[in-house]
Amino acid sequence: MPTPKKSATKRIMTNEHKEKLAVGRNESRVINRYLEAIVAGKGKRGRKRTPESISMQIVRLDKEIVNAGAVQRLELTQKRFDLVAERERLNARVDLASVEKDFVKIAKSYAKRNGISYAAFREMGVSADVLKAAGISRAKN
Repeated sequence: MPTPKKSATKRIMTNEHKEKLAVGRNESRVINRYLEAIVAGKGKRGRKRTPESISMQIVRLDKEIVNAGAVQRLELTQKRFDLVAERERLNARVDLASVEKDFVKIAKSYAKRNGISYAAFREMGVSADVLKAAGISRAKN
């Protein structure tokens, strides 16, 4: 005996629901952009690399490549590609002040809606001053 099929009901999303989804997506983008900018701005330990110092390394590599054997030339070529990419990344730094301003505007509502704590933001590298400006405190709200 076959089981009776349920009639397919078409779900209709309300405009209010669509708006809330759009707000959530936008806030997620802003939070992600700020967290990525923090990570990118941290850099590594040791002497700071500048686009100028990287350009000088590229010039030295270009001279080495001329007299290198085939395998060494291949490795030096890859190193050159890596240096060029790093130089471009350094030149394309994100304006942290602008992303921070956007973060401060929406961080509190994002944190509340997604259950993100002050400590979680701090662990990700968000400064206490920025969290204070955003209205996010250590106390549970």
